[in-house]
Amino acid sequence: MISKDTIVNKNNKFLVGWREVAALPDLGINNIHVKIDTGARSSCLHTFKIEEFIRDGEEWVKFWIHPIHNNTDIEQICEAKVADKRVVRNSGGDEQLRYFIVSTIDFNGQQWPIEISLTSRDNMAFRMLLGRTAMHERIIVDPEASYLIENQG
Repeated sequence: MISKDTIVNKNNKFLVGWREVAALPDLGINNIHVKIDTGARSSCLHTFKIEEFIRDGEEWVKFWIHPIHNNTDIEQICEAKVADKRVVRNSGGDEQLRYFIVSTIDFNGQQWPIEISLTSRDNMAFRMLLGRTAMHERIIVDPEASYLIENQG
């Protein structure tokens, strides 16, 4: 296992496998299985229901997730300020208008803010994809490895 203090090169990038467990503390998510996807530009989080609302004159969303891997019985409700709405092309080539939020991602103490789109991923194995933009200048991916980061959760 790689601890949070492990640095793998002079640029302070750390090594992850193609799948990891992370936290999204701003959203109250302590453990979420993440597919590290160098083929995706943006990161996304599986949501099965989204409601838009206004708070202090700003656009926010309330969204429902299934935070536990392979478990649709447990639901968690999250709220976040809308950072943007953009059209995203998925892996099948279909375009979809998505909400984007900004949240901190935490890989065992390595934390930074990332932009995340909200979308239905019911047919996908992972509740979250971490795209290239979120990895920039921070991560090196070993495509043959899994779960290299120690999980403190």
